[in-house]
Amino acid sequence: MTAFISLTTDFGTSDFGVGEMLGVIYAIAGDDIRVADLTHDVPPQNVLDAAVILGRHTPYFPEGSIHIVVVDPGVGTHRRPIAARLGKQFFVGPDNGVFTLMLRNAQRDGEPVQVVHTNRPRYWLENISAIFHGRDIFAAVGAHLAAGVPLEELGEIINDPVLLDLAEPRPIEGGWEGVITRVDHFGNLESNIDASLIKDMGPVDVIVGGAAIHGLVDTFGAARAGDLVAMIDSSGVIAVSVVNGSAAGFLHVAQGDPFRVLKAQP
Repeated sequence: MTAFISLTTDFGTSDFGVGEMLGVIYAIAGDDIRVADLTHDVPPQNVLDAAVILGRHTPYFPEGSIHIVVVDPGVGTHRRPIAARLGKQFFVGPDNGVFTLMLRNAQRDGEPVQVVHTNRPRYWLENISAIFHGRDIFAAVGAHLAAGVPLEELGEIINDPVLLDLAEPRPIEGGWEGVITRVDHFGNLESNIDASLIKDMGPVDVIVGGAAIHGLVDTFGAARAGDLVAMIDSSGVIAVSVVNGSAAGFLHVAQGDPFRVLKAQP
């Protein structure tokens, strides 16, 4: 059976890091493997951004996929390298909270959660760089996992993985208050307010960066270039955009800033 691996990093694509990781994966797991780039454009050292991306987009991969993640500002320190089965998929990367959403989702759904400290050097490369565990540990461990090594063979089971303190939307008078969870490549503002929370509210106003947006549009084409709009994005959360522009630049807001959805006033 073909194994599937995804790569998520903050490396960008102009340097050698991604290519070297691919070389390690193919050298260990062979060419009967399929590798997809989820993204290499996570903002540098932004663990929260990577966590949100994984939580929203890895569920589209086949069951049993292995997701190797290298957003690792603590590389070379005492932070642990880990691998985990979270629900129906596997994850390899630093123990810095990057897998928080996937772990919480698996726990919520009553699915398997198993995390190991990948502290067995026979599954690493022979020579370890203190600043490139993505190649020397994570790519190697992920490749061994894809080649059939059981998760529990890769290291010691742990019960205390690092978790991010993620903001949760909270009910307020007339609606919900959340935060901007990430700003995408286009400057769109993704919130942590799921569309399911507002399905019975009727018409809504979205408040962000001091602007009030009345109602939701279905598509970018429903408004004119330069218009500020709110919509349900492809991940099912409430988002704000500028048509053919950047909402982040227009509103001068950033990840973590407040984001509210209120029942529209008559």
